[in-house]
Amino acid sequence: MSGSEQAAPRATGEEASRLLRLATTASVATACVLIVVKLVAFLLTDSISILSTLIDSLLDAAASMVNLIAVRHALVPADREHRFGHGKAEPLAAVGQAIFITGSAVFLLIEASQRFFTPQPLTNSEVGIAVMIFSIIATLGLVTLQRYVIRRTGSLAISADQLHYTGDILVNGAVIVALVLAAQFGWRFIDPAFGIAIALYILYNAWQIAAGALDMLMDRELPEEDRNRIRDVIVNHDGVLGFHDLRTRASGPQIFIQCHIELDAGLSLMNAHDIADDVENELRDAFPGAEVIVHQDPYEPEVDAPAGEPGH
Repeated sequence: MSGSEQAAPRATGEEASRLLRLATTASVATACVLIVVKLVAFLLTDSISILSTLIDSLLDAAASMVNLIAVRHALVPADREHRFGHGKAEPLAAVGQAIFITGSAVFLLIEASQRFFTPQPLTNSEVGIAVMIFSIIATLGLVTLQRYVIRRTGSLAISADQLHYTGDILVNGAVIVALVLAAQFGWRFIDPAFGIAIALYILYNAWQIAAGALDMLMDRELPEEDRNRIRDVIVNHDGVLGFHDLRTRASGPQIFIQCHIELDAGLSLMNAHDIADDVENELRDAFPGAEVIVHQDPYEPEVDAPAGEPGH
């Protein structure tokens, strides 16, 4: 997830739920349509490149269905047994996607390697090209919707879905090139060669998805850009003389921020409490929907740790 997507205003509550449900439903529907048209194209052309995109769409449908279920579970409010909510369902779904995608890439590598040494002639290549153009247009529409939802919700599951659908656009374009070269020049080897290249690209996508999911499951800190925004909010608030022990993490679309702010030791408890409340509210404005906990400490300059670093 890019910093720009993270920095965009976030939808919360019912609007976020609606956007996530819309994105997951659209993803499943698009994958199902592409499966049908690519199956017809493969039966008519016997192209290993088209078979590679068909397999990818089958895995897309399975992964998107897992996403649909996981996102709906992640939207369930916190309860007695899950005080921090159900957001970890999203990275779990992303790990499942990575496994699905890796399996499809391995299968494709085996099939394409066999066809590379025993290439087959292609038929009805114009049908395959038309189907790939249709696939690119349909996938572009889905990716545009997903990007909007990611900017509004910060969803890791939708981000993972969008990542491999973006890859599909490049893959479909590569298949068009392979079909044109095979049809125009009779290069039978080009079709399985593109299939192998696509399989390697799919494996790379799987790694990216898995890495992002594991970061969230292991409670990795938010990106440095976001942590710098948090630091700016805290240090620019009147009355805050320093801060330490900044801790951040994400659980699905939910962000958690904790820190200790350092205040004048002579402040009354009420004044210190009011300043902490103001800082919390400003952080929630900067990160809508975030759960923020700010602890107050007396300012001690002689032992003060560098701003934002563990101390005291």
